[in-house]
Amino acid sequence: MNSFVIPRSVEWHETHVTILNQQKLPSITEYMDLHTLEDVHEAIATLKVRGAPAIGITAAYGLALAASRYETESVDEFQRRLQQDRDYLASARPTAVNLFWALDRLVAAAKSAASVNEAKTMLIHEAIRIQIEDEDVCHRIGEYALSLFRPGDRVMTICNAGSIATARYGTALAPFYLAKEKGIELSVYALETRPVLQGARLTTWELMQAGVDVTLITDNMAAQTIKAKHINAIIVGADRIARNGDTANKIGTFGLALLAQSFGIPFYVAAPLSTIDIKTKTGADIPIEERHPDEVTHLAGVRIAPEGVNVYNPAFDVTPNELITAIITEKGIVRGHYETALPSLFTKEEHHETI
Repeated sequence: MNSFVIPRSVEWHETHVTILNQQKLPSITEYMDLHTLEDVHEAIATLKVRGAPAIGITAAYGLALAASRYETESVDEFQRRLQQDRDYLASARPTAVNLFWALDRLVAAAKSAASVNEAKTMLIHEAIRIQIEDEDVCHRIGEYALSLFRPGDRVMTICNAGSIATARYGTALAPFYLAKEKGIELSVYALETRPVLQGARLTTWELMQAGVDVTLITDNMAAQTIKAKHINAIIVGADRIARNGDTANKIGTFGLALLAQSFGIPFYVAAPLSTIDIKTKTGADIPIEERHPDEVTHLAGVRIAPEGVNVYNPAFDVTPNELITAIITEKGIVRGHYETALPSLFTKEEHHETI
């Protein structure tokens, strides 16, 4: 097995949560400590920590940390404050379903506590469990995804669905790490991902740490690159997958799916079950976060557009399920018939068959 570095995004300590500050990559590798609920909220809202699973893990630790400081002996008062802080953290990002999933999992875990001290311990253990499970989930997603590629394939991706967006390995980037471990050569073409440049700053950085062959292109070079470089497939992560397979992911993903259809190459979505929201029927029901105009009018802090220009800055788009060749989860690869296939994943025990 090859030895290489796979960066980590979140670490738990008894008194604080440490995160890799993704805002400063790639020029500065900085780990910052979050000591309060407000610190955690701000880190999520301002993208210091990003990536649906990593957001969920950070929020879970943040809630457990805040609850550990509640000064009450009343279980009812403890639960009331826990729900209040859960709602506060949930407001940090409205699209990433893992945020709500992780917070609700902690609230549910504390329901059965007979005392405040027991509840505090249960919350910390549950948050740690979420992180450990996520690493295992990402590894299994990577194994399934790798089975779809052949040695020498050239694969395109957008944004960052890598190790620093999860506990480890990532989702869409997991097959590239596992290929590296197994000595299988794959080439990655990463879109820069305007306006916040997660592809340029983060995906290229973390893949280069591991020695994965990665090439950076601007977003408007995708079609030409697919044609000129003979791209074999596109793989992306997801922030929320509706019951029918419609997938919300970083803005630009929908366009890539249309290109994949036009060029006749597969378009894959790699995501854990925690990203599948079976309560959301279709993509039309997914709220799309709009972010501050400065992300579009400024680049690296420098204004690049006229003062007062109108700006539309959706952070995500929704790819219709009919454009998705397969959705890769930790429980297998789902090809079509998402309306019935995705809910069935939640009722099945562990299996390793392709659906």
